[in-house]
Amino acid sequence: MTGLALLVAATSCAARASELAIAPADLKAIGTIDPRFQSYNIEMVEVTGGRFWKPYPRTTRALDQHDRYSDRPPIDLANDRLRRLAAALSPAYLRVSGTWANATFFADTEPAPATPPLGFNTVLNRAQWRGVIDFARAVDAEIVTSFAVSAGSRAADGAWRPDQAQHLVDDTRSQGSRIAAAELMNEPTLAAANGAPPGYDAKAYGRDFRIFREWMQRAAPETLIVGPGSVGDSAAPSVPGIRTHDLLAASGEGIDRFSYHHYNTVSPRCGGSDEPAQALSEEWLARTDAALSVYRGLRDQFAPGKPIWLTETADAACGGNRWDKTFLDTFRYLDQLGRLAKAGVQVVMHNTLAASDYGLLDEGTFHPRPNYWGALLWHQLMGTTVLDASAATAPGLHVYAHCHPSTPGAVTVLAINISRNAFRTIVLSLPSERYTLRAAKLQSAIVQLNGSTLALADGNELPRLSGHATAAGPIRLAPATITFLTIPGAANHACR
Repeated sequence: MTGLALLVAATSCAARASELAIAPADLKAIGTIDPRFQSYNIEMVEVTGGRFWKPYPRTTRALDQHDRYSDRPPIDLANDRLRRLAAALSPAYLRVSGTWANATFFADTEPAPATPPLGFNTVLNRAQWRGVIDFARAVDAEIVTSFAVSAGSRAADGAWRPDQAQHLVDDTRSQGSRIAAAELMNEPTLAAANGAPPGYDAKAYGRDFRIFREWMQRAAPETLIVGPGSVGDSAAPSVPGIRTHDLLAASGEGIDRFSYHHYNTVSPRCGGSDEPAQALSEEWLARTDAALSVYRGLRDQFAPGKPIWLTETADAACGGNRWDKTFLDTFRYLDQLGRLAKAGVQVVMHNTLAASDYGLLDEGTFHPRPNYWGALLWHQLMGTTVLDASAATAPGLHVYAHCHPSTPGAVTVLAINISRNAFRTIVLSLPSERYTLRAAKLQSAIVQLNGSTLALADGNELPRLSGHATAAGPIRLAPATITFLTIPGAANHACR
């Protein structure tokens, strides 16, 4: 063979190696996810107003303690744009919780006190909670929450009292609604910094959880008991705090859903580093799997068979990194959904819907950020039946597949090219509708779908997300792009 022939043969082999053949009709079902799989948080402090994560300064200087929090008014849950955009992601779970919820006093009398009673930090009034209920009803969201565990919620012996929780449950019922699911508290692994009394430990949590469980079974049997809502067990170096193993050993049985929290890192507001260069690395994206492995092991040990919910997640804790509101984080967002659905996690609650840098929407205008457009495409194209696309592997290309949510027999393939400079190729045996997200710059807040910039139309109307008809055969995927491929004629038996 001549040198030229060898070169042609080597090039041909390399091209074939970068091609991925997928037979949509043959993809097997490996599980299902909750219809409200793709969900979100509106933090309690957003509802009440108060000090939340401060916007980053315009400069990239090192941050100090004065850059951590800033005051903000309550979120306008009656806003038409906010409701329209949230409704487009429904059905969903709306979790109203967070660190601030651990010390929030619910005032079921009017007028509400201007300042919180001793042992609480914030007041949630009836009008604000009514706003949550009205919002959830308008957008087809089920309410998930947690309760106050601060000093004001405790008896003389230090044990948790359910009276505050009872007031919230009763008020919710009086408005014709319900709390679908509840955690005792937010992040008990970090109880010392999250509003619990000084010295709070696993033994105290076990005592409180048993009181919580008995009260829930009596006062709100229709509400799912979710827990423990831990964070930090998979961090390296280990986050100081109570270990989830000890919490579960002390509290015993009684949860309906096993919950945990996961962030890839912490933002510079809390001493983390802002490193966008790693955002498309395999190690960065695999942190989702590492956290799930830890918590799934704990679920298997203490609550075998219980569905797993990830009740709080984003790229970076403490409000997000500077680039979390750009297209660069959409790779992590959609890859995380794909990984977790494939692994059997039933619900993923993004933090937040519309606050700070990790919000799906801009907190000032409620305009969609790139992650929102990714969320909307997932919602419209990826159904609840998860298919096995594990055989479809190539370096730098992550592939997931689900049944289409509304077309019988149809399949949607999600292909994420995390390479910053290499093309990848998928070969489909059938025609498809192609939806490719890309941005002129990765750290851009402007994203394009099939070459057209995504933006709201007049009257807060969402644009029609249209695919491009694509013939059977090779489909080239540009570097740093995210592509959904819907195959209407797949005739997949698992999708009928």
